[in-house]
Amino acid sequence: MSILSRASRSVIALFTLSWALLLAAADMDYGLQPVAIADGTWVLVGRSEDFSTANGGNIVNTGFIVTPAGVLVIDSGPSRAYGEQLKRAIARITDRPVTLVVNTHHHPDHFLGNQAFAPETLAALPGTINGIHTEGGAFNDNMYRLAGDWMAGTEPVAPAKQLTAGPLDLGGHHLELIALDGHTGADLAIFDRSTGVLFAGDLVFNDRAPTTPHANLAAWQKALDRLEGLGFKQLVPGHGPVARDTAPLRQTRAWLSWLDANLRQAAEDGLDMTEVLAIQPPAEFRRLAVVEAEYRRSVGQLYPAYEQQALSRSGRNAR
Repeated sequence: MSILSRASRSVIALFTLSWALLLAAADMDYGLQPVAIADGTWVLVGRSEDFSTANGGNIVNTGFIVTPAGVLVIDSGPSRAYGEQLKRAIARITDRPVTLVVNTHHHPDHFLGNQAFAPETLAALPGTINGIHTEGGAFNDNMYRLAGDWMAGTEPVAPAKQLTAGPLDLGGHHLELIALDGHTGADLAIFDRSTGVLFAGDLVFNDRAPTTPHANLAAWQKALDRLEGLGFKQLVPGHGPVARDTAPLRQTRAWLSWLDANLRQAAEDGLDMTEVLAIQPPAEFRRLAVVEAEYRRSVGQLYPAYEQQALSRSGRNAR
């Protein structure tokens, strides 16, 4: 009898916990409101903030293109709940099925909503797929820590479909898939030549300091050169407002140039990391969202390599 009582209590406790999680999930509303920016083209702009339990990780721009052949989704968001709500937001606008979900790169806010979509629709560059396989679990664990209950039920799902650079015609939209790198080792930009809309992913930030955990600054600058030459009409950055000019691209370029020069000079001067962290970004960048936090993170992520380069140069000069 006592064993049955303990089992009954366990069942009741599990039911109570499950019900509590369902109630909590009911309050996890991202309030997603797609905004039309061109023919059949919709964008959902995230907050210019750090990940938090207040925003549930909704700091990213996602988008979708509605065509007669189906819907193309560009990035699936930071959680399973976001992906599910994105899918419902699309259904409010069109009854056409989602036929392709593209992850622009492997950072968590761009792919952790993949669970909400049919596995056969998920696609990305091979480097992005590999990144999700190797780092997706750690990213997911960290997002649970940063965003809390918003992440309930979220697990990393890597696309099986590999994309390659080149043209993609979908329901009358003439798209160009552009494979680049710099923000990560595999960054995909999507240019719709039919509407002039460029989805730049995290190669471009607008009024928010860029993130750099996997950055190669020199390669990133070359990627920006490529994007600048496309002649787009509207630019959807990975973070920040949609733009009708190249200002976000120039802003991202200027930040990366300053960051590179600052870290290089600090290493040449023999500054330790604490001293580099004390450097204040120039006034032109202080209005950028989360600039102080991103500068600190960039120093931690990038400065050791600059120190090693400076030591190598001084060693060669001593010989």
